[in-house]
Amino acid sequence: MMTSPIPARIESLRTFMRTEGIQAFIIPSTDPHLSEYVTPHWRSREWISGFTGSAGTAVVTLSEAGLWTDSRYFLQAEAQLQGSGIVLYKEKMPETPSIPAFLKAHLHPGDTVGIDGAVFASTVAKQLDCELADADIRLCPVGDPMETIWTDRPALPDTPAFVYDVKYAGQTCVEKIASLREALKTHSADALFLSALDEIAWTLNLRGSDVECNPVVICYLLVTTTGVHCFIRPQKLTPEVSGYLKESGITVHPYDSTITYLRDNLPDAVLFNPAQTNYAVYGAIPPANRVEDSSPVAPMKAVRNDTEVAGLHAAMLRDGIALVKFQRWLEQAVPAGNETEMSADRKLCALRAEQPLFMGTSFETIAGYQAHGAIVHYTATPETDAPLRPKGYLLIDSGAQYMDGTTDITRTIALGELSDEEKLDYTLVLRGHIDLAMAHFPVGTCGIQLDILARQPMWKHRKNYLHGTGHGVGHFLNVHEGPQAVRMEGNMVALKPGMLISDEPGIYREGSHGIRTENLLLTVPAGEGSFGNYLKFETVTLCPICKQGILKELMTEEEIAWLNNYHRTVYDKLAPHLNNEEQTWLREKTSEL
Repeated sequence: MMTSPIPARIESLRTFMRTEGIQAFIIPSTDPHLSEYVTPHWRSREWISGFTGSAGTAVVTLSEAGLWTDSRYFLQAEAQLQGSGIVLYKEKMPETPSIPAFLKAHLHPGDTVGIDGAVFASTVAKQLDCELADADIRLCPVGDPMETIWTDRPALPDTPAFVYDVKYAGQTCVEKIASLREALKTHSADALFLSALDEIAWTLNLRGSDVECNPVVICYLLVTTTGVHCFIRPQKLTPEVSGYLKESGITVHPYDSTITYLRDNLPDAVLFNPAQTNYAVYGAIPPANRVEDSSPVAPMKAVRNDTEVAGLHAAMLRDGIALVKFQRWLEQAVPAGNETEMSADRKLCALRAEQPLFMGTSFETIAGYQAHGAIVHYTATPETDAPLRPKGYLLIDSGAQYMDGTTDITRTIALGELSDEEKLDYTLVLRGHIDLAMAHFPVGTCGIQLDILARQPMWKHRKNYLHGTGHGVGHFLNVHEGPQAVRMEGNMVALKPGMLISDEPGIYREGSHGIRTENLLLTVPAGEGSFGNYLKFETVTLCPICKQGILKELMTEEEIAWLNNYHRTVYDKLAPHLNNEEQTWLREKTSEL
């Protein structure tokens, strides 16, 4: 059995802490742009803990170490932390202390907690500072210890950026900047500072490959009333990109000059989102110059224009073709033997790669067979790669990046005989998925008000899931996008026509199975009614939903009609692009329930 390298890494961090005179250090999952997914250079929390999930925070004191993560990663973190000496703290569980409470319990008055301010959201750092101050514990930015202790740290990516053609974007960079300048007037601001990589990519109509599966470019952007300043590493600039930025009126500066430039050339009133701006940049803007509010880019980006909507439908069509070919292959391949979770993932990726405008996957595929399906964000490895047998469920959550759209879909596919519990759970999840997809709601409705629709069928059976029900999806951008969401807590952003949202309820049985069904829904007008206009969802994902395992007697007539209508649409749109054998297979899979 291999010895874990994690204890030695933690000890090297503790040596750094002793040198700096600090008693604890906090390592979040983010980068200086507070991204959900980060380039390997900034995967410090993964390096220090061995936990590879996208969300989590490591806390190291001189004698203890803990990792906080959410329900998507409980099982994964428990397995990956074995032998590390790090204690798993499950977020939102009643027995789990918050990070400030943990620090107060393990430190003493006068102690200091260190952070790297460049990877901490200013809102989080300020709140933490306030909570620790109650116990006379100081929060202190001490820079990045990984610069010295992570000796084989990956370099920042040098791959060049590229211009995203307006025929896919539907709006020029110059037009978007003009809209942002109009937004500045409503905030009485002279400038807008952007850190979020997807917002910058959208604004500039630039794309890249700096973050795996997310076609973004590492840079900052400052939009003023008279100029636009992009802070980017020179390696990212091809002659085409340099010429494009110059023609668009954008001045280029070195990436590492961002804070210096802000300090030396600060406009009177700078608008920025503190939740998306790191603590180091925040500290470079004096309080008198700060206009703290949500970014105007987010709601603009979230509402698809006509070109983007057309591209989305085209991408979904091609993705559906690949998915039908994959499901048909899977049905034939599993009984023959020799297929595993990883081989299924490879086959699906290969089939998508055959489609025009394919640019890669939109996230790391989750292919979880039987008990692995219960690990919400499971990733198969050579050590865990389970052989597929003609029994139970395979949960496969996957997506693709096409030049004209981003996809995200989950199907739970019966490979053979199912238990009564698997059938019940599958039916309840499907009912919740359909009930949300059928929703009609007045303009001004938020996702938090619709979340119960997806959960009610399973709540009646005292079953639940702890992750959100739906997230926004970018346009050839990040697969997780805001500001819209469907979840139980927190999000009060009203859904608008043109917003895209996922619909993905699930049930997870540790050691047995996991079930999730996911389509993407486009918010569209539903007509005028009492007290104003109404909205509804149009399902844009095109892929049959497995019918094996459905307990028809538990479904309502309306739910059955929705499923039959959806399958009719899937067949009508995909069949013309399939050969005779594939059409025959699809006709059976989309026949009426």
